[in-house]
Amino acid sequence: MSFRTLDQADLAGKTALVRVDFNVPMQDGEVTDDTRLKAALPTIAKLREAGATVVLLAHFDRPKGERVPSMSLKPVVEPLSKLLGAPVRFGDDCVGDEAKTAIADAHKGGVVLLENLRFHKGEEKNDPAFAARLAELGDLYVNDAFSAAHRAHASTEGIAHILPAYAGESMGRELEALDAALGNPQRPVIGIVGGAKVSTKLELLENLVGKLDYLAIGGGMANTFLFAQGAEVGSSLCEKDMAGTARAILKKAAEKGCKLILPVDVVVAQSMAPEAQSRTIDLADIGTEDRVFDVGPETVKALVSAIAESKTLIWNGPLGVFEVPPYDRATVAAAREAAVLAKAGRITAVAGGGDTVAALHHAEVANDFTFVSTAGGAFLEWMEGKALPGVEALRN
Repeated sequence: MSFRTLDQADLAGKTALVRVDFNVPMQDGEVTDDTRLKAALPTIAKLREAGATVVLLAHFDRPKGERVPSMSLKPVVEPLSKLLGAPVRFGDDCVGDEAKTAIADAHKGGVVLLENLRFHKGEEKNDPAFAARLAELGDLYVNDAFSAAHRAHASTEGIAHILPAYAGESMGRELEALDAALGNPQRPVIGIVGGAKVSTKLELLENLVGKLDYLAIGGGMANTFLFAQGAEVGSSLCEKDMAGTARAILKKAAEKGCKLILPVDVVVAQSMAPEAQSRTIDLADIGTEDRVFDVGPETVKALVSAIAESKTLIWNGPLGVFEVPPYDRATVAAAREAAVLAKAGRITAVAGGGDTVAALHHAEVANDFTFVSTAGGAFLEWMEGKALPGVEALRN
């Protein structure tokens, strides 16, 4: 890999500052979903086994540089300790004497969680002085939070230029998967992009049409592309002012040899109300009162055929309003076909983004994809072709 990893580091007896993503769901001061805590366990285990003291750096919520008691990371200590099967010390600050005391009290191989980084204004400002105060707490730096890597903050970018910096285990897996999906993929490569609006994924679409062999467009944004080609979309969500942009993307795709897969049939109703009657119709039959909520079976057939011909799939966004049956059928069908191929080793299937992850869980195939990223904004910016500061700082 082109990134420094822990296998290249001398860890014995060292204090490792590990940036993790512990921005976890909480209710009444208790962690309600420990997925992000579990994601950090392999890195913590590797460091402890090598004899390093582990100091965890994380943010929670948006305290905007103020100490907000309800945004403390202290509630994370107990569930993390249970997952580790070992005590976790807590530092009441992430810099200064309180942080140093908590680290000094930890034995070799111990684990310390420091207080919310964003209690300090210097964190989000990437203040060099604040980064230096963080750096003085340890011997080396490990970034294990890809989800925060698109932000140039003191704990994600600044500190990496002061201490020897490495990718953690979770970060490494993410970077490997993303490289396999778009960096150096096996071809043909197919992308599926869904979502409500072209305007929110314009940079993504413009980047992908230059890198993919197939691009399937679903969700509300497909209506904009259909409208741009002269199709009637009724009362559907459609950014008519983006028609020119959609046509420019269609032209670029043709020039780059990227075949676009747009709906040829759709599932419509006049509202999302439970009593509203849904119908599967051809594009030509969309009426003025109809609203498109999903792509139809013929479209899915074409998409599944393209997936079967591909070696790599990257997916961001559902094909329809999957949260409301029966408008989940296309997303579920495509996801299950991709999962079968991924499990059989016939395709590398990488997906990411909040709605996409939820849709794959809804289809009960999230565990069958090659890799599913929960990184959200970082995943989207990476798909847009942007350099991520927290990743760039780890390059060899």
